[in-house]
Amino acid sequence: MFRIAPSILSADFARLGDEVRRVAAAGADWIHFDVMDNHYVPNLTIGPMVAQALKPHCVRADGTRLPLDVHLMVQPVDSLAQAFCKAGADLVSFHPDASAHVDRTLQLIRAEGCQAGLAFNPGMPLDVLEWVIDKVDLVLIMSVNPGFGGQSFIGSALKKIEQARRIIDASGRDIRLEVDGGIKVDNIRQVADAGADTFVAGSAIFGQPDYDAVVDAMRAELAEPLARAA
Repeated sequence: MFRIAPSILSADFARLGDEVRRVAAAGADWIHFDVMDNHYVPNLTIGPMVAQALKPHCVRADGTRLPLDVHLMVQPVDSLAQAFCKAGADLVSFHPDASAHVDRTLQLIRAEGCQAGLAFNPGMPLDVLEWVIDKVDLVLIMSVNPGFGGQSFIGSALKKIEQARRIIDASGRDIRLEVDGGIKVDNIRQVADAGADTFVAGSAIFGQPDYDAVVDAMRAELAEPLARAA
């Protein structure tokens, strides 16, 4: 039920293909792709051409293909959302305050054959979910302010994760609850206990020499309560 999604924002940009293959081999479930426009957030990263180039690398040695999880921190949203869908994204998330018409943008992403997600900054309420929950496949809770990797987890995000979990459960729909920002071995279990099932980790993985060891340690933390129950 849990998915670990390494964020390539913290990878070595000079050899992204190798980095993606390494985390895939280490047991990653998704590849998280952060897109920043130096407008909605104060940073500039990478675009659809890089996503298209990386897509063939999102695969394990046994042939298992990993979903490309694109997080758009851009404004406006629609044209780039379509471009990333065409470039090979499997999931595309955006911030509701960056779109003039949230419902329309969700429809646009799904019409392109991708799953659609909404991302919420630390200071953004979840109110919009009530009106578009039928078109949402992923809820992404930011536990740092977006724009840069390597930040510390904001503790108040736990309350928002709990609230998002209640909304998702009440909907009866199969919606992933992803958390991004400051996720590491020491807090991943606490975040899971709040209701998250998908975890974005950047510097916690790419900042270490042994990717396998970090992913294995995260898996062990997530499995610990199940081991005790057994």
